[in-house]
Amino acid sequence: MEITLTTPAILFPAISLLMLAYTNRFLALANLIRSLHSNHAVRKHDLRYRAQLANLRKRTRLIRRMQTWGGLSFFMCVVAMLCLFFSNELAGRWVFGASLMCLMVSLATSVVEIRISLDALEIELSDLDID
Repeated sequence: MEITLTTPAILFPAISLLMLAYTNRFLALANLIRSLHSNHAVRKHDLRYRAQLANLRKRTRLIRRMQTWGGLSFFMCVVAMLCLFFSNELAGRWVFGASLMCLMVSLATSVVEIRISLDALEIELSDLDID
């Protein structure tokens, strides 16, 4: 299979939109953490509140990993294009393959983060349960 300069370029819009989605998730999480911070003194001994804090810590770590792997994928796409531009097809193939692997790790991490955010919603819903 022949790989051309445009092959890695096809991923640019997808990775850009993915990074934008990750940034939006980060900003929403940051706003949630800031709003929880204002209630910290009142609720710090509540078990559900502590569960939410643990959940938020996990999610922030995962979002950091998602963004790191997505950024690395983007960077490697550029390197692959440079390799192909300078007629080094073998290196371009390998770097582009590595870029795709990084993108897969980023997406898998995103799925894990989404599942954890659903757990956070379950914790919130437990507040509404009538004992």
